[in-house]
Amino acid sequence: MIKILIDSASDIEQEEAERMGVCMIPMEILFGKEVYLDGVNLSHRQFYEKLIENDVIPKTSQINEFRWGDTFEKLTQSGDQVIAITISSKLSGTFACAKKAAKRFVGQVFVVDSLNAATGERLLCEYALRLIKEGLDACTVVRELDEKKKKVQVLAVVDTLKYLRKGGRISGVVAFAGEMLSVKPVVSVIDGEVKLVGKAVGSKRSNNLLMQLVEKCGGIDFSMPYGLMYSGLSDEYLKKYLHDSAALWRDHVSDPDEIPTRLIGSTIGTHVGPNAVGVAFFSK
Repeated sequence: MIKILIDSASDIEQEEAERMGVCMIPMEILFGKEVYLDGVNLSHRQFYEKLIENDVIPKTSQINEFRWGDTFEKLTQSGDQVIAITISSKLSGTFACAKKAAKRFVGQVFVVDSLNAATGERLLCEYALRLIKEGLDACTVVRELDEKKKKVQVLAVVDTLKYLRKGGRISGVVAFAGEMLSVKPVVSVIDGEVKLVGKAVGSKRSNNLLMQLVEKCGGIDFSMPYGLMYSGLSDEYLKKYLHDSAALWRDHVSDPDEIPTRLIGSTIGTHVGPNAVGVAFFSK
């Protein structure tokens, strides 16, 4: 049997992981001296409630080698193979820790660097499940994931670059300029790193820019997993984006409510803050 193991940077909570038939290993979220497990004892909604109520900017802690090794040990006890999918190696040391731990499980544990996060990472998980269902062996699944991950695109409009700057995920100069100009920045994960790819004044213009960038990336391959994501306690900005980007979905989705939509979890929410809206897909 091949088991899929994914970290919580994919925005998959524990209960959902069980429904999907995958295993989830959580990141640690620190609010001052309080430590939580992302998606386990801190739901996505609870995270944003605490983020809004607290003046303290939360911090994330990577999954260390010991935790990976302990999880690999449990999942392989019955002789099963494990494919672990992690957050981008350029955003966290989590992948490196997983690779080190996997050295004790040669032939049983395979580690895939998603070079992504949030729904972008989740798409690889969904694709892996499809490949396993088709009967592919673990090595073939891993090769396919490493090839197809190059086509995963993540684009998002964030309300402010403040959280990305404080989390060290984007240049302080760029973040300062964005805040001073009161613009809506558009960011993307490029080669595993978060990059500023555009900016516009107002949500409508930023949504239109987001739609243009989707087309520039080659358009959405609707035969592959895809999805929308948002952060915060309200999906108001998401609904606005769906309205502004109706042309993207019109010929492929009969009902906008059928578009997979995910709430960004603690690990990534710590860095993007509330009121972000994004789209993740495999490009054509």
